[in-house]
Amino acid sequence: MSMAYVRDRDAPLRAPPVGTAGALGWLRENLFLSLGNSLLTLLLAVAIGYIAWGVLDWAVLRAVWTGADRAACAINNAGACWPFVWEKFPQWIFGFYPISERWRPVTAFLIGAAALVPMLMPGLGAKKWNALFLLVVYPVIAFELLAGGLFGLPEVETTSWGGLTVTLVVAVTGIVFSLPLGILLALGRQSSLPIIRSASVAFIEIWRGVPLVTVLFMASVMLPLFLPNGVSLDKLMRAIVGLSLFASAYMAEAVRGGLQAVTKGQTEAGLALGLSRWQTTRKIVLPQALRISIPNIVGIFIGLFKDTTLVLVVSIYDFLGIINAGLQDAKWAAPQTANTGYFVAALVYFAFCFAMSRYALFTERRLEPAGRR
Repeated sequence: MSMAYVRDRDAPLRAPPVGTAGALGWLRENLFLSLGNSLLTLLLAVAIGYIAWGVLDWAVLRAVWTGADRAACAINNAGACWPFVWEKFPQWIFGFYPISERWRPVTAFLIGAAALVPMLMPGLGAKKWNALFLLVVYPVIAFELLAGGLFGLPEVETTSWGGLTVTLVVAVTGIVFSLPLGILLALGRQSSLPIIRSASVAFIEIWRGVPLVTVLFMASVMLPLFLPNGVSLDKLMRAIVGLSLFASAYMAEAVRGGLQAVTKGQTEAGLALGLSRWQTTRKIVLPQALRISIPNIVGIFIGLFKDTTLVLVVSIYDFLGIINAGLQDAKWAAPQTANTGYFVAALVYFAFCFAMSRYALFTERRLEPAGRR
């Protein structure tokens, strides 16, 4: 029999139809799949373009870039007043920190960034030692650099701190303390011991039922009453304690949701392998629960970072507070200075919050294969 018409290899692959692959295919699949989607895409594009053009026109095209006082910005149809930002920006970063000592918060932030970057990079090892440095050693170094009093560093009272320095100190400290405390509260709420479970439930519900503004007022006024004689905390420390306890209650509920999402069979499998209940929770259940809870945990972190603006109610000048204080300067009393200051504040807060959300998304994608297994 002749084998002349029997194919001995696969037919060559043909290119996909035009409009189903590449950039054109993505646009068609995601933005122009139907008539309704196409109309909605066009309406949103027009709205986004209109807003973007308005911001560009105000912040760049009609903006004032040079000047020494309000006269430069107090002109008709003027846009953003950037000279106001150039003059006030150092104060927005450091608050009332002495100018000659501003190298200290800069050094503290650089050390923290140098330690945090390897911690966030999955490919680098020594995570335990890195975490130990960030949680134990670095807070001592940062506090000594900022507060001074030892090693020949002049003492700087926390009342002189302000601006982005205070925002980062309050936010980072609140995040570091609220996460482990929230995990303990979540585990306590699921404990089989009635006393621990009731105490955890009471703590969570009480703190979640009180507005943060009230918590800050109470921390500023009532906390000193519960301290031993001769022990006192300044206003910044009181605000950090109140904010950390407040955030830990919400963190506990986020972690508890992750714990409930882990099937009971995971615990039974760990116990069947001879692990104790604590080992099963620590090595099997809790890692899965934290992976599931990443979106909620990051949402709480972002909310906590933005809630630092409320410390202004107890006379602590965070980043937004120091901007408001700068607006009282008669030298820059122009119509556009307030809008420009708030615009810069929005950009700074967006940058930090967007970075946290993007890294959380990266972590979710990296851990997704482990979840499928």
